[in-house]
Amino acid sequence: MATKITYTQQGDYLLPDLKLPEQPKVEIGIWGKRHLRYIKNQHPIRYTNLLTSCKLTAYLADIDEEATEMFDRLVNRFVKQEGVTEQLKAENQMLWVQRMSVT
Repeated sequence: MATKITYTQQGDYLLPDLKLPEQPKVEIGIWGKRHLRYIKNQHPIRYTNLLTSCKLTAYLADIDEEATEMFDRLVNRFVKQEGVTEQLKAENQMLWVQRMSVT
């Protein structure tokens, strides 16, 4: 099944009307945004390939989800190692802040 290609006149040239398929709206968090900046600056070909294949949003959403889970696991492990609890917060707020500021 062939699709019909339409063109738009731009000066002396006929340019094809190219449209990307609709993609779902996905909220990308801080880790996904940082990775986007990294691949734009350090891996421009990879960025362009993901963008033109309509896979960039899904890729960044996956990166963001994995990084958020990893960050949460690391913080929870650190909290357990350092003994940072709500009881410590109630008893000695300065020590709690000091231990939390390391994370």
